[in-house]
Amino acid sequence: MKETNKITRRGFLGTSAVAAAGFSIVPSNTIAGLGHKAPSDKLNIAGVGIGGMGFANLKNMETENIVGLCDVDWKYSQPVFDHYPKAQKYKDWRKMYDEMGKDIDAVVIATADHTHAITTAHAITMGKHVYTQKPLTHTVYESRLLTKLADKYKVATQMGNQGSSGEGVNLVCEWLANGEIGEVTKVEAFTDRPIWPQGLNRPEPGQWVPETLDWDLFIGPAPMRPFHPLYTPWNWRGWWDFGTGALGDMACHILHPVFVGLELGYPTKAQGSSTLLLNDCAPNAQMVKLTFPERKPKRAWKGMKAGAPLKELEVIWYDGGIQPMKPKGWPAGKNMNDQGGGVIFHGTKDTLICGCYGVNPWLLSGRKPEAPKFRRRIEKATQGGHEQDWIRACKESPESRVETASAFHEAGPFNEMVVMGVLAVRLQTLNKELLWDGPNMKFTNINADEKIRIVVKDGFEIHDGHPTFKKDWTDPVLASEFAAQLIKHNYRAPWSLPEMPA
Repeated sequence: MKETNKITRRGFLGTSAVAAAGFSIVPSNTIAGLGHKAPSDKLNIAGVGIGGMGFANLKNMETENIVGLCDVDWKYSQPVFDHYPKAQKYKDWRKMYDEMGKDIDAVVIATADHTHAITTAHAITMGKHVYTQKPLTHTVYESRLLTKLADKYKVATQMGNQGSSGEGVNLVCEWLANGEIGEVTKVEAFTDRPIWPQGLNRPEPGQWVPETLDWDLFIGPAPMRPFHPLYTPWNWRGWWDFGTGALGDMACHILHPVFVGLELGYPTKAQGSSTLLLNDCAPNAQMVKLTFPERKPKRAWKGMKAGAPLKELEVIWYDGGIQPMKPKGWPAGKNMNDQGGGVIFHGTKDTLICGCYGVNPWLLSGRKPEAPKFRRRIEKATQGGHEQDWIRACKESPESRVETASAFHEAGPFNEMVVMGVLAVRLQTLNKELLWDGPNMKFTNINADEKIRIVVKDGFEIHDGHPTFKKDWTDPVLASEFAAQLIKHNYRAPWSLPEMPA
């Protein structure tokens, strides 16, 4: 691949082949490798999407140089600009990468979900280390792409699910491996989110775009629509084009100990159910069941025969205020919700419960496990330690690097699990359990002639004391084509991703 010292804005807008050729900058101020600096040096960090969690992440990285700030909404981001007055300001991340590429070592990305992949992928192809907020991506394909790009370019990566660095996740993994609850037969998990509006009809009409907001850049690769303050700032989470609802927001925190502790991979089956499913907005509440096949654990579990697999497992998710039924023996009056959600691991010997981020794990029996500790500990994980661990990894060479707790080789497949839940919900009107071919990223039991339609607008009126229900629906479309678009988005021109590595 030809190297260049200049990336033009046009290069970001062109074909993926042109982009791949353009994004090969290696900063001149770095030592050998892709942007790796001597451990004694400070990193030059840029932020993309800085008004919300991006600001919190940057504050936890102030041991380094914050040199670039990019956000589409300069009113929302003004406090961040004021906090880092020496940093250069941008609305367009492509322009920032172009103008500051040689001066940036690492990028923190906390945009809306639908632009995580494109901003992250192009930073990686420039040899930049990346810290990307959860959910890692909007689609299965995007997750697979970031996983492979991170491996190809050997950069330090981290997803912003800070609980993955915490003691709760460590203990859950160690207790499970030590056979404290025996064989895990089922997992149930939930969150109390959403705390933003969901279940809404698309707002009509649109409104004037504020002067401080670049609406076209916010939309990015998604289909264009008129601006409305219901979309941004922050409330974008509930809209399918921009976010992934309560599942995408919170499952990356809540299900991480499930994914890593039970050594899950790709699910083989998926089924979703929800309150009214709308074409534009996530439902008020939903339930998802994912089935994972037998798998051989990398670490021998205590009490299991040598070489014995972990058996097929169902993971069931609830949100919107719905919780699992409390298992037999649950302490009367004890709230199942711990910091925004919780997990129940049902085992043949005992039941393990933890909260969101894996916090405060305990056994229903009341026993206090003393399991061998084999997980790496990270100091003050949820008070900046997660970010600082990534900074540490950025300064290590690829050959000697100790990977972060949520590096993309793990976060990518895990995020596929999360967005698979979104797929199950959005395809629920097929009225069947979907069979998933993980390696090839496709459903195997959607027939070629099956069609799907979804409610566009839900109406309700009362005439002369009588209720009248009126629903407007999309035109019927082939379910296979609709599913394919959910798995891999067709980006709005001229936006594009780098090619998938082999």
